[in-house]
Amino acid sequence: MIQLSRRTFSVSAALMLTSGLVACSDSSEKTDAAAEATKETAAADAPATEASSTAAPVTAAVDAPEPSGTVDMAKVLEAGTLEDRALGETDAPVTIVEYMSMTCPHCREFHENTFPALKEKYVDTGKVRFVMREFPFDPRAAAAIMLARCAPENQFFPMVDVLFKQQTIWATAEDGRAALLDIARLAGFTQEAFEACLTNQQLLDDVNNVRKKATEVFGVDATPTFLIDGKRYSGGMSIEQMSAIIDPLL
Repeated sequence: MIQLSRRTFSVSAALMLTSGLVACSDSSEKTDAAAEATKETAAADAPATEASSTAAPVTAAVDAPEPSGTVDMAKVLEAGTLEDRALGETDAPVTIVEYMSMTCPHCREFHENTFPALKEKYVDTGKVRFVMREFPFDPRAAAAIMLARCAPENQFFPMVDVLFKQQTIWATAEDGRAALLDIARLAGFTQEAFEACLTNQQLLDDVNNVRKKATEVFGVDATPTFLIDGKRYSGGMSIEQMSAIIDPLL
């Protein structure tokens, strides 16, 4: 979980991607990203070990995590100036709103390790509507989510997925601009479309306003943060923890 500062970003800041990684308000962010890259490399180089044939899977009941506060879900779900990007049925019995930052390693871990199971178990079965909202840490995170927003609507979640999978590349690259352009080109962006997206002041203002409202109205100060059934949960969760929250609401 990453704590966030209350600041907004300008187009000029979003375009300052030729410098090194912009530090998040939590100075551990850069260290976390570098540690993750080292950990992944070490894991790839490590020899495989054979599991004991006598080992038995151990399962344990998981309690729902304690919420960090409460919110008015009617206000949470009000339409804003920036249209929500969501998956699932509009009339699903449970709506989950996630606030995330594209440079947050904890958000990446959630989307790589928990979200696929959440989507399969709850979203695809009509039980949960999942709404993703922007809460960028820094200009580089703002630029990345702007590119996802500029992609065709049906490509928003696939592009976010690719950006998370390659986070340790573009978020720590010396030339972040070039790294993001490479990803954007895979999604069909031309150089001109890339530049037009990152100089779209209205889009950046809207992204900043999403974050500002989240902080001032809903008490969001970390990523990822989930708003579920009037409760606020800060930090990444496993599918077991999310199930413990969702199942009693169905």
